[in-house]
Amino acid sequence: MAVEVILPKVDMDMSTGTISKWHVKDGDTVKKGAVLFEIETDKAAMEIDCPADGVIAFTNAQEKIALPIGTIVAMIYAPGEARVAAAAAKVLVEASAEPVAKVQAPIKVSQSGDVKAGARATPLARRLAKAAGVSLALVKGSGPHGRIVSADIEATKSAAKTSASLFAAAPQDDVTALYAPGTYDTVPLDGMRRTIAQRLTQSKQTVPHFYLSATCTMDELLAVRERLNASAPRNADKSATWKLSVNDFIIKAMAVALQKVPTANVTFAGNSILQHRSSDVGVAVSVEGGLFTPIVRGAENKTLSQISIEMKDLAARARARKLQPGEYQGGTTAISNLGMFGVEQFTAIINPPQATILAVGAATERFVAVNKQPVLKTQMQVTLSVDHRAVDGAVGAQLLAAFKQLIEDPALMLV
Repeated sequence: MAVEVILPKVDMDMSTGTISKWHVKDGDTVKKGAVLFEIETDKAAMEIDCPADGVIAFTNAQEKIALPIGTIVAMIYAPGEARVAAAAAKVLVEASAEPVAKVQAPIKVSQSGDVKAGARATPLARRLAKAAGVSLALVKGSGPHGRIVSADIEATKSAAKTSASLFAAAPQDDVTALYAPGTYDTVPLDGMRRTIAQRLTQSKQTVPHFYLSATCTMDELLAVRERLNASAPRNADKSATWKLSVNDFIIKAMAVALQKVPTANVTFAGNSILQHRSSDVGVAVSVEGGLFTPIVRGAENKTLSQISIEMKDLAARARARKLQPGEYQGGTTAISNLGMFGVEQFTAIINPPQATILAVGAATERFVAVNKQPVLKTQMQVTLSVDHRAVDGAVGAQLLAAFKQLIEDPALMLV
């Protein structure tokens, strides 16, 4: 019996996917568990395993082309079995005939969302979807056992309108007409850049941001960092097993601060607010064409050296687009540090459902008055963006004050 290989859903917000690389050719003999292809999402490239033994026949197998989730990209036949055309195979599946079995290709990474092998929908939802031109493969069902109901179709139509309005604000023809031909290069939006544009626009338009700023004196932290790095254990080649960065202290300080102000360690969930027990701190990592925010989970319970080692690994795999969904989804807060670029102060946009994000500027030397005398200090400006739906001004101020205290007296992070 032939087995379908479908384009899987590997990210909770994913409606389309792109095959970035096939590891087999049309007509190859394949083994269950072997890597068939890599799927590119807005976040990462993930390997998809073969669901069965047999001979593979490509259907919708083009690389670098965005396809709806659930698209049949290949069929696997037993040796000598007659091949069925993809269109005919799909008809057989929808008619509940026996010759073709639809099997989800296994995914090597942990998944945060369900993988939809076939859309189950109420008759009304099907009629509404057909009338609106909505593909059921793109709809997440909220009914029993994931069944698609009419409300899901309406929600999908609303989201599509929001997405369309985002890119309709400046139609390409209107923009390009302003510039002489040959004076620019056109760079199409890839999945990552399109998702960043959509999510951050939605965040800025729908999340009531407010901002709190503070100036942190860094001299004690820098001295502690120097002493700790000097005392780091050595490998056989005498290189240090770890090297703490200022960002490692910032992650730890934010995590501990959230424990001190638990009413700020929250995410907004529509009709409720989730108050979290652990401090899961996301850290923005710049990659070519966009950014990732891998998460250091339970950072309040990790040592600075553990945070340093983990963050270096997460950042390296983020730049290689090898993060698993569970490593960048969720989180209770985030940190965006542009200090290494010389930026002294900025504000960051909250990444829902998180309720806070800390923008960190460069540490610079400046004279400050101490007992009416000028004293040279190293100081860093930080700005906390807060979702007022989940965190009130006083609570945000308490969080920022706790963070500042920990940064200025880093020994407090250890108790």
